[in-house]
Amino acid sequence: MRLENKVISITGSVTGIGKAIAKRCVAEGAKVVIHGLEQELGETLLAELGVENAVLIIHDLADEGAPLRLVDAAIGAFGKLDAVVNNAAQVGTGNIHDTDGQWFRRMLEINCVVPYLIIRAALPHLEKTGGSVINIGSVNAYSGEPNLMPYSVSKGALMTLTRNLGDTLMRENGVRVNQINPGWVLTENEAKRKREHGLKEDWYADLPKVYAPAGRILWPEEIAACAAWLLADECGPISGQVFDLEQHPFIGRNPPKDSSTIPAK
Repeated sequence: MRLENKVISITGSVTGIGKAIAKRCVAEGAKVVIHGLEQELGETLLAELGVENAVLIIHDLADEGAPLRLVDAAIGAFGKLDAVVNNAAQVGTGNIHDTDGQWFRRMLEINCVVPYLIIRAALPHLEKTGGSVINIGSVNAYSGEPNLMPYSVSKGALMTLTRNLGDTLMRENGVRVNQINPGWVLTENEAKRKREHGLKEDWYADLPKVYAPAGRILWPEEIAACAAWLLADECGPISGQVFDLEQHPFIGRNPPKDSSTIPAK
């Protein structure tokens, strides 16, 4: 198993992509710190993974002590820390007309500053294990849709942080830092958001080819498969890289003007 005996902390891991990554890591032999805000969902996942393989932290990452608490949980439960996956994110719409300073700052805080603080808190332990970091971004980091302005900017900032630390920490500490930018992924929360936008219950079953050439969008397990490779020793010295996981070229691709409109990713 490629992650045998590794200890991995994964934020935002009681649902969606983070949950899929946690399950894949345990299947590959790792111990994990799972984190989220929903106690019931966390306890359900903990029972599925097994208390011998996982520890649960329910904590708002905006709290000052959250980064250190995540690190301490790994060390306290398993004695070391091999990797951090910064998956938790503030998600929401906004444009220049309706985004005030408070909402913009919240996006930047949770989606970029908090991952930085977690890496900083974990660094002494990651240096000991020759560890690694994965930041989960978004293809929207390159520009984003009109009503995803603050979210897109925050993910663009995270991407620059990844490239900067991917060089610095590999050079100075032997710690790799990489990023996955998922495209449109069918998570529980994404399905719920689209229903709230007025789409039918099975909206994802019949998507225009311009948005989903494969006839479907991505599954969380497909993102987790990439994460498992990046976390594994077989990834080698790769650092400071951004992996776009989408089924079409996101940059420079313009949908036909007559294509159906689908709510923002």
